[in-house]
Amino acid sequence: MLGSFCSPSSPKLPLSHQERILSSSFGPSNSAISGIPMVKINIPWRKCAATKRFSTSAALADFAKDFVDSWSDILPKHEVDPKTVASIILGGGAGTRLFPLTQTRAKPAVPIGGCYRLIDVPMSNCINSGINKIYVLTQFNSQSLNRHIARTYNLGNGVNFGDGFVEVLAATQTPGEFGKNWFRGTADAVRQFIWLFEDAKHGHIKNILILSGDHLYRMDYMNFLQEHISSGADISVSCLPVDESRASDFGLLKIDENGKIREFLEKPKGESLRSMRVDTTIPGLTPEDARKFPYIASMGIYLFKTEVLLKLLRWHYPAANDFGSEIIPLAVKDYDVQPYFFHGYWEDMGTIKSFFDANLALTDQPPKFHFCDPLKPIFTSPRFLPPTKIEQCRVVDSIISHGCFMRECSVKRSIVGICSRLESGVELKDTLMMGADNYQTEAEIASSLAEGKVPLGVGQNTRITNCIIDTNTKIGKNVVIANKDNVEEADRPSKGFYIRSGITVVLKNSVIKDGTII
Repeated sequence: MLGSFCSPSSPKLPLSHQERILSSSFGPSNSAISGIPMVKINIPWRKCAATKRFSTSAALADFAKDFVDSWSDILPKHEVDPKTVASIILGGGAGTRLFPLTQTRAKPAVPIGGCYRLIDVPMSNCINSGINKIYVLTQFNSQSLNRHIARTYNLGNGVNFGDGFVEVLAATQTPGEFGKNWFRGTADAVRQFIWLFEDAKHGHIKNILILSGDHLYRMDYMNFLQEHISSGADISVSCLPVDESRASDFGLLKIDENGKIREFLEKPKGESLRSMRVDTTIPGLTPEDARKFPYIASMGIYLFKTEVLLKLLRWHYPAANDFGSEIIPLAVKDYDVQPYFFHGYWEDMGTIKSFFDANLALTDQPPKFHFCDPLKPIFTSPRFLPPTKIEQCRVVDSIISHGCFMRECSVKRSIVGICSRLESGVELKDTLMMGADNYQTEAEIASSLAEGKVPLGVGQNTRITNCIIDTNTKIGKNVVIANKDNVEEADRPSKGFYIRSGITVVLKNSVIKDGTII
C-alpha cells in the first residue's frame, strides 16, 4: 500500500494553496510545518465481516483515495483527461547487465533507496499523474515482482484506484504461429497483448503510454500527454540532452529546425555516434550547455496514439520486436514522431554501476532526486516496522531505513535497508545494504553464534567499502570487503559474491564466514 513520505522543511507553494494542503493522517490534527497549517484526514477503521477484526489495509486504501482526491484541487489542471490514457510498464528482459541482483528477481523488483523497489517509481508516477489504468508485462523471475504488486497496488487491500486497475500480464503461450513464442522484445511483448485495446470496452483509451520498470525519475505524465496531443503527434518520445561519454548507452535522435524527429539510432558507436550530434540549443539549452551535451537521448518512454500503435504492431511492422531499435526508427519515416524534452532528474538503472551510483547519490546534500515529496510521493508496500534503534553510532550522509538495529558502528555515505542489523565495531562506507525480509530474535542470534553459525546482518568489527549487500545476507565477524586489488570483474558465486565494475556484490541469502577478506 502506501509507503512513507515526508514533507520538506520549506515547501515552496503559493500562499493561496497553503490552507488546502493536507497532511498524513498519522500526524496530529491542525499541526503546522513551516507555518503551513495542516488538516487531518480521518481514516475509519473497518471491521472484516468474516474475521470480526479491524482491517488496516482497508483503512489505508481509504487514505489513498482521500489523498488523491484531496490533491486534485491543488495540482495543476490539465486540458487532457487521464482517463483516456493507459500505461504499460515493461518488466524487462533477463536483466543480464544488472546480474547478480537479477539472479532470482526481475529488474523492476530490485530494491532501491532502502525500502522501495524500482517498480514503485513508474507506478507512483502514474498514480500521481492520475493514470489509473496500468498494465505490467512480466516474463523473467517475476514471482517477487508479482507479489510486490499484489500487496502494494491491490484494488481491494492496497492503493484504491476507483474505476481503474493494475493488471499483471505474464508472458504466456497462445494458439497461432506466433503464440508459441515468449516475449522477444519490448514491442513484441506489447504486441502479444495488443488485443486488449481492440476490445470495445477500451474504446475510450486514445493514447497508450509505454514505460520502463528500471528508471529513477519523477514525471507528471499529464504534461507529456498534453504536449503529445497539442502537437498532433502520432508518437512522442521523452528525451533529454546527454554528453558524449554516455551517449552510446542510449537511443539517440536527431531533430529538424521545427523540432520533429527525423532520425533515430539505438546505441550508436563510432562514426554513427558522431553523426547524431545536434544543436541542443533548439530544446532550450544555453550555448555553453549545448557544447557539453551535444546529443539527445531517448528515455525509453513513449506515447502512442492507440490506433497508431495497433497499426504499427499488427500491420506495418509485424516482425519488429523492439521499440528502440526497430519500431521508432521505422516509424520516423512514415509518422509524425515528436520529442518531449524532460528537464528533471532521470537515471537508467540498467547496469550495476549506474544502479550503485544512483543509490549512493541519494545521500548527497542536497540530492538530485529524493523520495520525500508531499505532492508526488513514491508509494511502496506497507511493512508496519518499528523505528530504527541506534546505540552510540556515527552516521554521516546516509539513509537508514525502518526497523534497523545498530550498535556502536560507523556508517558513512551509505544506505542501510529495512530490518538491517549492524553490530559493534562495524564500518560501512560507500555501501548499499538492502536489508532483510525478517528479523532474528535475540535468542536465535545467540543460538546461531553458539553453534558457530553466522546470524543475519553484519557481525562485529567488520569493515565494508564500495559494496552492494543483497537481502538476507549473513556477514560474520572481522570480515573485510574492500577490493583493495581494484579487481574490475570477478565471479565467485561459491564464496557468495561477484565483482562488477569494481563494485563487490554480496549475493542474496549468502553467508560470508568470520574473518573473510575480499
